[in-house]
Amino acid sequence: MSDDWPDYELIDFGDGRKLERFGRVVVDRPAPAAEGARKADPAAWKQADGVYTGARVGDGKWKLADGLKGSDAAVSAPIAAGSSFQMQLEFTPAGQVGLFPEQFENWRWIAEWVGRIGTGKQELRGAPTPGPSSTGGEEQLPTVLNLFGYAGGSTLAAACAGAEVTHVDASKPSVQLARQNAELSGLEEAPIRWIVEDAVRYCQREVKRGRRYDAVVLDPPSFGHGPKGEQWKLTRDLPKLLGLIAELVDGRPKFLLATCHTPGVGPAEIGAYLADGVFGACGQPANTGEHSLVTHDGRRLESGVYARWPR
Repeated sequence: MSDDWPDYELIDFGDGRKLERFGRVVVDRPAPAAEGARKADPAAWKQADGVYTGARVGDGKWKLADGLKGSDAAVSAPIAAGSSFQMQLEFTPAGQVGLFPEQFENWRWIAEWVGRIGTGKQELRGAPTPGPSSTGGEEQLPTVLNLFGYAGGSTLAAACAGAEVTHVDASKPSVQLARQNAELSGLEEAPIRWIVEDAVRYCQREVKRGRRYDAVVLDPPSFGHGPKGEQWKLTRDLPKLLGLIAELVDGRPKFLLATCHTPGVGPAEIGAYLADGVFGACGQPANTGEHSLVTHDGRRLESGVYARWPR
């Protein structure tokens, strides 16, 4: 977790909960990874503006300070020198807040790689655009597919860096929130396609249409449902999805990022999924690791895993 994000701070964690600051808003909510840890500063928890009352995610409801709304708390995410985007909080019934702060370094990584491949694209200006929407050959933009895009952090990072992005999520409210974040960031005219669809079904259609992308980002849930009742189970369905992704990038993505919060899927497992599904046993392995949120006194709270390619 980077120290140079002024609008976010992990203040404390312990007893199955975490205390965070988003801009000026302090939030107290469940954190399974904090089970077994003790709070380092019990007095700090009294400053919370929003408390999710359940002991577990999905088992409670929000108790917010008078008049507090998520739209009152816009968080700025600086991803490069002079470049940032905005996201508002969304206090969901499941105890989420509309963004995952552990993704911050991934957003920066995405922006960096979009910039790298964008330089190469400029040298090919005038050639047909391989992505889902043609720019008429006037400008070559890197094409990025963001699956399970949620509130749009990865989409906005890629768009800020100059990519043409296709944002896919099965939840219409999530896509609407992502579009609001794009407007808040001044990216309402950016080349972003907003798709409410099951990720597997969408990729199947894209393969049939012969679409190709430069890069893919995905943050699949452990379990989920598509807009038409499609069932998603990560351990069962991720290999199939990765096989489709391999076709969409012709087996040669410019970059690929997968993140995961599924119990039992660690860095080795997520790396193996990518190796088997996209690159093959002889391909260069992805760089894998654990996400962590870090307090100012250096205490680390595990927050899922990632696999980035290339290393």
